[in-house]
Amino acid sequence: MADENRNPESHSGDEGSGAQDPIKDPLRQAEEVFEGVTDEEVEGTVEDADVVDAEAADAETAEVIDGDAVVAEERSTSDLEAELQADLQRVQAEYVNYRRRVERDRSVERERTVGQVLTALLPVLDDVYAARQAGDLTDGPFAAIANKLEKLLGEQGLEVIDEVGAAFDPSVHEAIIQQPHPEIAADHVAAVLRAGYRQNDRVLRAAQVMVSTGPAE
Repeated sequence: MADENRNPESHSGDEGSGAQDPIKDPLRQAEEVFEGVTDEEVEGTVEDADVVDAEAADAETAEVIDGDAVVAEERSTSDLEAELQADLQRVQAEYVNYRRRVERDRSVERERTVGQVLTALLPVLDDVYAARQAGDLTDGPFAAIANKLEKLLGEQGLEVIDEVGAAFDPSVHEAIIQQPHPEIAADHVAAVLRAGYRQNDRVLRAAQVMVSTGPAE
């Protein structure tokens, strides 16, 4: 009987102990954790997180801006170099063209000046030519002077037009008379009445000639 009375008390004691320390509900545990946290602390934590996110966003934006600035600067430098290179090439081409034009004009002016001097000397050359044709320049001081003069003028491009038997060319010949010639074909120079002169490719004076009409019939 004593054991039976003890067992009920033992069971009732266990049940009473279980009621005093029940298993806590998870939701209740979370509420107890946040019971001691104030609203200011929660707002501060949120603000700190927002500040961190804002700083990170600003850092990313700054990196993007810096990268764009570097790319823009590199592109600007490259464009400037290309523009300067193009300007340099244009200036060099203009200088080369200018130098060529100056050299060409200088050459033309020199040829014109020499031609004027040679034209002024044509009467003297006519006398020298006539004396040579007459056989007066075979020897003596005057012959030496005439030879030196003709050599000097030849170095300046002067050529005598006095070929007998050449085909008549109205660009270098001036026909004075026409008559038959037993040895020279028609339309060829039978005799030179006055020598002509040219400087390089420019005729200073046409030669006065007699043109053959061919052998007499």
